[in-house]
Amino acid sequence: MNIDPKNTSNVMADGMPFTRQIQQRGLRRLRSGAALLLVVLASLVAGSIPSRAQDMPSSPSFVDDFTSFDRARWYVSDGWSNGPHQNCTWSKSLVGLSDGVLTLGFEKRKVKDRDFACAEIQTKKRYGYGTYEARMKTDTGSGLNAAFFSYIGPADKQPWDEIDFEVLTKDTSKVQVNTYISGKPKNEKLADVEGGTDKGFNDYGFVWEKDRLRFYVNGKLVQEVTDPAELPTHSQKIFFSLWGSDKLTNWMGAFSDPGRKVSMQVERVAFTALGEPCQFPESLACSVGSIK
Repeated sequence: MNIDPKNTSNVMADGMPFTRQIQQRGLRRLRSGAALLLVVLASLVAGSIPSRAQDMPSSPSFVDDFTSFDRARWYVSDGWSNGPHQNCTWSKSLVGLSDGVLTLGFEKRKVKDRDFACAEIQTKKRYGYGTYEARMKTDTGSGLNAAFFSYIGPADKQPWDEIDFEVLTKDTSKVQVNTYISGKPKNEKLADVEGGTDKGFNDYGFVWEKDRLRFYVNGKLVQEVTDPAELPTHSQKIFFSLWGSDKLTNWMGAFSDPGRKVSMQVERVAFTALGEPCQFPESLACSVGSIK
């Protein structure tokens, strides 16, 4: 549900147009038996190539362990909010980096028409099928949402598609997973987080393929979606955000001023394009094929 109001065109961070999906040309009908046999043999040879990875445009794989803040990769939201449901204004001053940990904050500080300030970052580029994963730790507090998700929408001249991990910090024993397809919520589920989201860093990841979407918490499969009508079909940006609401009480709990600065921390985020080798030993992409 988050957008970049300053980047509503299909323009990349380097100023070049966003890569359009390569249109795959179908083979012309082959009439002779010999030619047909050649096509069959060629398809058998190419059968191990993950052609599904080409069904959607995507920026390259990456790993960011936040030893520095890559401004070519990340846009920091600042000076606006997502709507009347949000009781805070995004503030770049609440995005910090220390000892390889990215911190997003929430605090009582009047910014424009809101009494609280909050934090969000989003990638400037878009990503398609593959493995998305983040290692993060949340704080506690009713009425707050600490999220790792992917999103694209009308501001980018695309339908609203979204894939979410959302920790409603009123209950740090669980994380909510869900998707949005053309702006409609799907597949909502609360998954247990052993030990709690606030007691230490946990690994959250989803594997997005053309015909299925799988959510994992600390390497354990917690949700699988295979209904084609409930699978996103558009490349998306990657987001981290921490925000509050005093209106969405049925979902996030009654908001209570925490009386202190609240934070979420991120040690690492990675995207591994479908069919490419895993990029670090702990990556979900190294083992997802054997996980049931």
